[in-house]
Formats: sequence, C-alpha cells, structure tokens
Amino acid sequence: MRRKALAALAALLLLLNPGTSASTDAVVAAQAVDSIGMTVADLERSKAFFQDVLSFTLEQEFESAGREVELLTGVFGARTRTARLRLGQEAVELTEFLAPRGRLYPGDTRGNDQWFQHIAIITSDMEAAYQRLRQRGVAHASTGPQRLPHWNPNAGGIAAFYFRDPDGHFLEILQFPAGKGDARWQDRRSLFLGIDHTAIVSRDTERSLTFYRDGLGMTIAGGAENHGVEQEHLNNVFGVRLRITTLKAASGPGVELLEYLAPRDGRPAPLDLKANDLAHWQTTIVAASPAALLRSTFGGWLVSPDVVTPPPSFSFARGLLVRDPDAHGVRVVAR
Repeated sequence: MRRKALAALAALLLLLNPGTSASTDAVVAAQAVDSIGMTVADLERSKAFFQDVLSFTLEQEFESAGREVELLTGVFGARTRTARLRLGQEAVELTEFLAPRGRLYPGDTRGNDQWFQHIAIITSDMEAAYQRLRQRGVAHASTGPQRLPHWNPNAGGIAAFYFRDPDGHFLEILQFPAGKGDARWQDRRSLFLGIDHTAIVSRDTERSLTFYRDGLGMTIAGGAENHGVEQEHLNNVFGVRLRITTLKAASGPGVELLEYLAPRDGRPAPLDLKANDLAHWQTTIVAASPAALLRSTFGGWLVSPDVVTPPPSFSFARGLLVRDPDAHGVRVVAR
C-alpha cells in the first residue's frame, strides 16, 4: 500500500514538473527527526527546568520575527524566542511567543486526549532519577514509577514515569532493561542519556500510518499492545488498553503512536490549535522534498501555505509546518 501511494504521488509530481525524477524515494523521504519542540510560557523558566532538573545543555538561543516566521508558525504578528537544548544526541526546541500570547496548557489534559504528546527521556537509574524529580518538586502525572510486566515480551521490564514541566506538558523518564532499546541506553556514566522517542495520541493508527509512513517515508520499528494495572498507573488512565506503533527515520528519536483501544473517550484537539498555544508541540523532520507536501498532506493539513526560507538563525534552509490527522504539529524541513 505504501509503495503504491508513493508511486502514485511520484507520477503526479512528474506530470506537474516534467523535469522531476520519478523515483518514489525522492518524494518526501524522511531522513532524520531533528528535534522535538514545544511552546512555553516563560523561556527562562523552561530553560532552567530542562538544564537543572534534566541535565540538558543550551546549544543555541535566538529571537525572530517577520513574515517568514508568521508563515512558518501560522501565527500572524509572531515574535518568538527559541532555545535549542541538547541531551546526548537529541535536541528539544523551546519557543516562547512574545507576541501574540496563546492559550495556556489545558490543566485537565488526560493521557488519552488527542493533543497529548510527550518526550521519553532515558535514565540509567530510575530510582535516582525519580528522587531527583521529587527533590526538585516536579509534579507527578503517573502515580509513581512503573515496571511493565514480563508477560508483555516487547515492554516487559521497562521502567517508566510520567511527570509535568512548569507549563503542564507531559514528560517521561524511561529505563530499559538489558537487551531492550538502543545499546547506548545501557550507559551508566550519566543519569540522563538522551531522548528515545516522542509519543503522540492517535485516534486511528492506520490513518496516522498513512501520514507518517506512506507520506513522510518513516518506517515501522516496533509495536506492542499494552494493558494492565501498571499501564493504568503509568498513563493515569483507568482501564487502558494501548496499541503502540513506533516509527523511525534514518536517524533521530522515534515517533510513537498511542492508540487507545480503551477507553475511547479521549477528546480531539481543538481545530483552532495554534503554534502559540502551549498545547502545541512540533516534531521537526528533515526530508528530501518538503515541497511535496504542498501537493498532498497525506491525510493532514497545511499550516504554512508555502515552503518558507527562514531567517539565518534557524537550523534549516527551508521548511513548512503541517498538522497530522490528529492535529499534532510536524515541521518538515530541508537542510
């Protein structure tokens, strides 16, 4: 199905641009997940949280405004401050909108609401990491660290804990047992090691795969179906049964789709969700041809009306913002 969809799109591109190669690999072709971004209310406060609590290091900071920023964010009159922070090989981007200010993060957000997104930060020692969070007064989102049971061959032995940043965003610390996850997650020299994935709630896995796999060219790297009391206490959702599908680009953290088979009462993201709202996250994906999304958004929709060349302070040469079928922000860029 994926190959047929890509072939059809390649044929369309060839008709529209006769000089374009018909290779399906060149249509969008995700090359890397560059970073995971979120909108914050106070950049100084959020930088301090990620640096002091979670051991991220500041890589770059800049302020931007102008027409290109408006088009890249979908926010008229946007003036932003952005900090890019790194942990291991992965990066987050924290963006404060100086103008216009958006809506606060919904305080009643549940783990199965469709605007839910988090990053999974790997720890080498769950107990020490949990105690560090407690000492810093970090708010719980799980009832406490959970170790997933061994009856589940894909997830058994993984320890995890959800918590919240100063704006209410969900974050996760995760520890893999020996034999699971990337080999570098077994490093014991640092308490926090990097970002394994970002997780997003998907109403329909197949619909999301049309976007991420068939449209952006990511590949399925694994999957599981999780349920039970440990999963309930981790997600803080009673009666949970999760279909989990992990997608990867050639490099960078994964994108994990969380479909709640039960309960099915998660709320959809608001249709007017904007990049200056604190519920906005964006996964930045490096691709061979961002412009292909102008011809088909693969089940999502455009936020940017065209490919944008941003100011020099940005880490990419051109890009655009789109939303996936559940309204999660995806910034597709070329270096």
